[in-house]
Amino acid sequence: MEGFKVINRDIITETAAMAFADPNLQIPDRYVRSGEVAAGIVVSDGESESYELPVVDMARLLDPERREAEIAWLGSACRTWGFFQLINHGVDEAVIQKMKDSTVNFFELPLEDKNAVAVRPDGGIEGFGHHFRSPADKLDWAENLIVETQPIERRKLEFWPNNPPTFRDSIDKYAMEMWNLATRLLGFMASDLGVEQETMLAAFRGKRQSMTLHHYRPCHHPEKVIGIAPHSDGFGLTLLLQVNDTPGLQISKDGRWHPVRPLTGAFVINVGEILEVLTNGHYKSAFHRVVVDTERGRDTVVVFQDACINGVVKPLPELGEPRYHAIDRSEYTKGHVTEILSQGERFVDTLKK
Repeated sequence: MEGFKVINRDIITETAAMAFADPNLQIPDRYVRSGEVAAGIVVSDGESESYELPVVDMARLLDPERREAEIAWLGSACRTWGFFQLINHGVDEAVIQKMKDSTVNFFELPLEDKNAVAVRPDGGIEGFGHHFRSPADKLDWAENLIVETQPIERRKLEFWPNNPPTFRDSIDKYAMEMWNLATRLLGFMASDLGVEQETMLAAFRGKRQSMTLHHYRPCHHPEKVIGIAPHSDGFGLTLLLQVNDTPGLQISKDGRWHPVRPLTGAFVINVGEILEVLTNGHYKSAFHRVVVDTERGRDTVVVFQDACINGVVKPLPELGEPRYHAIDRSEYTKGHVTEILSQGERFVDTLKK
């Protein structure tokens, strides 16, 4: 990665904060992305239930009598959608609630306090600020906090807020719960694919885990701004917690955008591009975006689990003739960054044989 500069994130200024806070102000030009919001057909509520995001039940996965059928359902969701909602997940509810409370309390702080952990102008991605800029120098209608959580020795605590005082402990405990949940899910995915669980887990163990907290402000003209532009996640597995019940996530499938109706108490899980490669294309990583609401804000906590095999992104050898070219993990990062900047073809598609 020497000599390679990661895309910059912009600090949130007083002007940006005023635009977020006052819906009567004119939307600054850097946020106006009407063409992107209008692009593509959005599936309406009245359409077939076949367009509902699959729901996977962890209790069924753990039940010996129902496990086989639920593993098949999990595999189907990963093959057809690349997304599913997970219920009865078993994550400590006290840890979840503490993480939710800390997230809400942080984003309610004055801008000066949040900017105590602001992004730095050196090309790094950690800290509080905007999400990544678009190729046209446009910004998303959201505030974001990004921190690296695993391995522990890679943590940069200067970006971990100590206001509210519970926040650092919340992040620490929540990160471990998400790793434990990810390993359970990956074990069942291995069973679905017919590979050894240890083979799958070894690709994730000891790799980077990062956390992104999103705060999407309401906007009286949601047709003009976007919460997060269309993208495909560049890691292995993504675990999303909805802090509140405001919708906004939309998934691209069959040429249309499918709004996700968040289930109370559920996680939204999705396949990243690296997991698509690891599974030799059996699982699919889908484009998705976030639109904003007219009246209600939306908060989410997203954990990304990275993966590779001895520093290389390539299919698991047990899954037959490779359908993707192997690539060094650092070179993969450069390619995925280019994808984010162009917002066009998925980089993983360029690896297909």
